[in-house]
Amino acid sequence: MRTLAEPFRIKMVEPVRITTEEYRSEALKKCGYNPFLLHSEDVFIDLLTDSGTGAMSDRQWAGMMMGDESYAGAKSWQHLEAVVKELTGMPHILPTHQGRAAERILYGILGGKGKVFISNTHFDTTRANIEFTGATAIDVMPEHATDPEIDLPFKGNIDTTKLHELILQHGPTNIAAIIMTVTNNSSGGQPVSMQNVKDVRNICDQYKIMLVIDGCRIAENSYFIKHREAGYENKSYEDIAKEMLRLADAFVMSAKKDGLVNMGGLLTLKDDALSQQCTNLLIISEGFATYGGLSGRDMEAIAIGLKEVFDPDYLHYRIRSTAYLGEHLRAKGIPVVWPIGGHAVYIDAKKLYPHIPVEEYPGQVLVCDLYTQGGIRCVEVGSVMFGKYDANKKLVPAKNELVRLAIPRRVYTQSHIDYVIDVFDDILEMREQRRGFTIRYEPPFLRHFTAQFEKLK
Repeated sequence: MRTLAEPFRIKMVEPVRITTEEYRSEALKKCGYNPFLLHSEDVFIDLLTDSGTGAMSDRQWAGMMMGDESYAGAKSWQHLEAVVKELTGMPHILPTHQGRAAERILYGILGGKGKVFISNTHFDTTRANIEFTGATAIDVMPEHATDPEIDLPFKGNIDTTKLHELILQHGPTNIAAIIMTVTNNSSGGQPVSMQNVKDVRNICDQYKIMLVIDGCRIAENSYFIKHREAGYENKSYEDIAKEMLRLADAFVMSAKKDGLVNMGGLLTLKDDALSQQCTNLLIISEGFATYGGLSGRDMEAIAIGLKEVFDPDYLHYRIRSTAYLGEHLRAKGIPVVWPIGGHAVYIDAKKLYPHIPVEEYPGQVLVCDLYTQGGIRCVEVGSVMFGKYDANKKLVPAKNELVRLAIPRRVYTQSHIDYVIDVFDDILEMREQRRGFTIRYEPPFLRHFTAQFEKLK
């Protein structure tokens, strides 16, 4: 069967507004050419993020009606705790209002001046939370994995040779943690192999370093392991996730992704003393230890979502529908990161707009063109998000100038995706006439959220 059909039926609809190109051009100008600052009602198809933008199931909505809103020891907390303990195998479960709160708590304790965190790729909020403490965040992917065109099954892996070198260079006692991000969001949503996590675990044991799995897309990563890594073809997606998480000392999760909810996060730990430190900080900043900034309704929805996300029909559709978009764009000649990852399609804007230098942010040009031409909102993952300045205030660009089209879970139909594909015909037709941007305002951290731009003539 070749037709890709959604494995769900629609019970509720939300009308979306279709605007004109003139209207969108003016809206974009008013917000400083940063789609983060657009009103959602002015967006037709929102691919800005897959975080918290999905549709919950009937079982999740039913569970929310059963939510226990007791301040301490709620039944909904007991349900969530049991599900997460079964998944992670860790004794200490801390709920947070979202993933970056879990990051702030853990890395705020582990970090500080002189400390180093090493990851396959730190995502934007992870890096910001680490650098805010005065620590250093270093990415160590294999060199060939940064090539957008090379076809490898696990391009999200960490480079273990470089990892050894960095540990010896900085000294094992100065390494706060090794962070494995699965899937590897900033490198194109690429998966991490089980063998790579095992190898990193062995290195952590050798040097007595903590291993953290940032697993907000752990189910999607499990799908790739089952279908690409020898020895896992007969294991369930949930069992694969359990095996990987048992290799870690801590697990950080934004439940807004593979938790299939609109708000929520998790921090789980093995170490008793570190858990007590994190719990104390959780109570100060988030809420009591058995709700951590979440309502009982939220906790019920997460507990149910963490089971639903491993459903084989759901995961097959999730991965294949994302690949459908990427494969069709590639067939048009759009330079996409290959192979297609789990939650998003990444486009190489530097190759799409070869006449626009990195200092003029070709990724931001594509982001704005997609909104102007089709009402599609997405995000730049290049030198706007990850670029730095040297001592002379000159831009040190990111390794790649990417644009991410992140697919919300269970939200858009096949015709919406076909519409996105069609809009790229306009992008190809007009790309040679496009010009870049300069930044007119930027904050010190996470500048892509609120930066404002000016068009260059």
